[in-house]
Amino acid sequence: MTDWYYATADRQRHGPLRAEQLRALAMSGAIDAQTLVWREGEPGWRALHAFAAELELPAAPPPLPATAAPAVAMASAPRPGMSGVVIALLIVVGGMFALAVLGILAAIAVPAYNDYTLRAQATSAIVQAKALQVQVAEFVAVNGRCPTNDDEDFGTPESYAGAGLARVEFGEFEDSDLGGLEATLAAPGKAALDGKALWLEYHPDRSGWECSSEVEDRHLPVDCRG
Repeated sequence: MTDWYYATADRQRHGPLRAEQLRALAMSGAIDAQTLVWREGEPGWRALHAFAAELELPAAPPPLPATAAPAVAMASAPRPGMSGVVIALLIVVGGMFALAVLGILAAIAVPAYNDYTLRAQATSAIVQAKALQVQVAEFVAVNGRCPTNDDEDFGTPESYAGAGLARVEFGEFEDSDLGGLEATLAAPGKAALDGKALWLEYHPDRSGWECSSEVEDRHLPVDCRG
């Protein structure tokens, strides 16, 4: 009686088996025609189908001839690109650049906006003061001199206080034969304007007015700048 052995795909050897036991395994599908088997007298392991006649197994087609492996479409190689680290770095650099630009714009825009608001506030106060020019000019035309706060129809300096003005004084200016008014600006919290003087000088000979102030020119309308 010949002993048979077979090997599984994990290279484990099984046996010894009698011929009928090996045949039963083949008939049940537990092993197939390509399973390697060996029996005494064989120089090496051979596929089961080589012993089909000896084991009285149904004829099995021979193994397919080796063929070239089907061509596999190669996916196009990815185009070279930037790594995630480089992209992240560029994002960080871009963000820093954007912040720097915003910082520069803010450094320019904020002072410009502050100057604009101060100039608008000063202009509003000056407009209020200029509204008194007609009264002063009429007084000069009738009386030949500049009015003071003590004259009829003129109030105390504080009586002219209002939005943007703290007080208004009428009279002649020192070292000058010209008269007019001196208005003190009121802008709480705005050191560039608050408490600063505005002068409106009247020139009767040409019925003109000259505007000046101790406020910085950049915070004044053009016609009041020195």
